[in-house]
Amino acid sequence: QVQLVESGGGLVQPGGSLRLSCAASGIMFSIYTMGWYRQAPGKQRELVAVITPDDRTNYADFVKGRFTISRDNAKNTVYLQMNSLKFEDTAVYYCNSKTNFRNYWGQGTQVTVSS
Repeated sequence: QVQLVESGGGLVQPGGSLRLSCAASGIMFSIYTMGWYRQAPGKQRELVAVITPDDRTNYADFVKGRFTISRDNAKNTVYLQMNSLKFEDTAVYYCNSKTNFRNYWGQGTQVTVSS
């Protein structure tokens, strides 16, 4: 059974930082492209960042320079370090794992940026 379990969300003030984690089980983690997506109320889910099995990364323009995605294959975990958070970063953040043939989602973790 495949599970992606996100953690690390919460309430943070503008300019603050959070680190999200996504622990995967039931997949051969090292061969999957891992990603973080987010969905704000009333909006479509959007890509935040992805990291390939060979550690190539890609970021949405709105997080470049502020967010960093990384992975630890020994722990089957992908991380999203979020710095300089803004009000507009408020959303549910979802972990994703995919290959050419498989696509899995976590249940999401809420990130709220508020003063």
